Amino acid sequence: MNLTAYLDGVGLLGPGLDDWNTAQPILAGAADYVPRTIVVPPPMALPPAERRRVGLAVKVALAVAQEAIAGAQADAKQLASVFSSSSADGDTCDAICRALASEDRHLSPTRFHNSVHNAPAGYWGVASGAMSPATVLCAYDGSFAAGLLEALAQVSVDATGTLLVTYETPYPEPLHANLPHPSAFGLALALLPQQGPHSLARLQVELVEAPADRLANPGLEALRRQIPSARGLPLLQALASGRAGRVVLEYLEPLSLAVTIQPCR
Repeated sequence: MNLTAYLDGVGLLGPGLDDWNTAQPILAGAADYVPRTIVVPPPMALPPAERRRVGLAVKVALAVAQEAIAGAQADAKQLASVFSSSSADGDTCDAICRALASEDRHLSPTRFHNSVHNAPAGYWGVASGAMSPATVLCAYDGSFAAGLLEALAQVSVDATGTLLVTYETPYPEPLHANLPHPSAFGLALALLPQQGPHSLARLQVELVEAPADRLANPGLEALRRQIPSARGLPLLQALASGRAGRVVLEYLEPLSLAVTIQPCR
């Protein structure tokens, strides 16, 4: 297997990681990591009616997708997309479960269509005008690596640019006790088949049987362990350092995903 792509844009949003530009010195170890409550920007690219209806998962996914597209200076309409999340919209799932367990089982149509796993991909199509193919998947704690593998497969096989969007939101109790994501988190990568003027690095992936890399910073390592989409932080740390290298990301046991990084700048 020889799956390669050029990374042209990054989107990042998490506690203490407001965006890719401000997160780079933190990930490179040049600035302290200070955890704080995530601030999610409103999805201004959506029409007002849709903007009022969307939940946290869609807001996070669209925020990082738009940042990655802006960084790559790419046309979103020309890119395929891969959306990957281990759990998606926890608040909506909880609200539906509570309604079904009550005497009044009427469900809001908005709740219903926001509950499906491909809701963020659908809203991305509305926000960006993209009508290109969208793939939506879930692989529990291996969801980031599964999404990256799928995105690079599309770039390599179809020779088309692909936007990877991974995201998580926390569940309310009592679901939170069984799946304790501490915060919402999003990470997006704009991947192209050819090197261009905005390319940051060349990525090549392969499946290996090896332990996943950990982060030396305790706060960032806690994010990596607790939030499935944050399993991609070792990759972002390597990119922030600006050095060639190889990172191993958690996938589905006994396999991991090794990513070789060759900077373009």
